[in-house]
Amino acid sequence: MKAVFITGGKQYYVAVGDELYVEKLDLEDGKTVDFTDVLSVGDKTGKPFVKDAKVTCEVVKSGKAKKITIFKYKAKKKYRRTQGHRQPYTKLIVKKIVG
Repeated sequence: MKAVFITGGKQYYVAVGDELYVEKLDLEDGKTVDFTDVLSVGDKTGKPFVKDAKVTCEVVKSGKAKKITIFKYKAKKKYRRTQGHRQPYTKLIVKKIVG
């Protein structure tokens, strides 16, 4: 069974056993989290959410993604700025889909 749920302003299409990276959640490793904002489960779709549906996931780890470099410049004006960013994430494994 597959489901679509929302977390961190993004939608994820998952099945049991899938690993996914989501926006950082303030949870410890090994904890479980239930997502109740489920848009669809199997062939059922919600308006906007499916009633009494949830996706249960286990937190594997939290961390930061690889660094990306932002470089701005304006030609012929001696303007150059370099900045780096590492996006925090939480890695989840889908354990159960109820719906």
